[in-house]
Amino acid sequence: MLPDLPPLAVQLDPLPYEARLEARPLSQVDLVVIHCTEVPTLAESRAFGEQVLYEASGTGNSGHFYIDRDGSLTQYVAIERVANHTRGYNPRSIGIELVNTGRYPRWFDSAHQAMDEPYTPAQIDTLVALLQGLAAEHPGLHFVAGHEDLDTAMVAASDDPSKQVRRKRDPGPLFPWDYVLSRVPLKRFEPPAS
Repeated sequence: MLPDLPPLAVQLDPLPYEARLEARPLSQVDLVVIHCTEVPTLAESRAFGEQVLYEASGTGNSGHFYIDRDGSLTQYVAIERVANHTRGYNPRSIGIELVNTGRYPRWFDSAHQAMDEPYTPAQIDTLVALLQGLAAEHPGLHFVAGHEDLDTAMVAASDDPSKQVRRKRDPGPLFPWDYVLSRVPLKRFEPPAS
């Protein structure tokens, strides 16, 4: 039996362009993608999310939910909308971002690829409760993956273009996959071999 977790308080804070994001039927959503923000604060994540990067649609990049280090939960995009968080998987997935520095500020520096900030127990408790709630509300939701599982592209290192580094490494080596998977009714997604 899974331990009871406190009820989730979700702060709704829609991005300015949320209504311009494509609507979708929730029946097509079967996957949750776990990310880390790779910036130090929730405020910096919000500022990045508000940037319009796609002129044609007037939208940018963001996840649906953000979990700060203290376990507080904010929703930037309704799950009925397609958020831009994982190339090739957005229409079928929900993006959850955990505030964590990751490789900040030298994301592609070949000598700075360690992701050594641990996630807080409060963040993981909130994540588990959120995943349990989403799975209970949406019976078609079956899978969970890390961003690094789905975006395996390599890019030239910023310090030495002759070297290659992973474009995405989140949520990274300190994410407690075994703990989370033992507490949620979702399976780890295995992308098809390329």
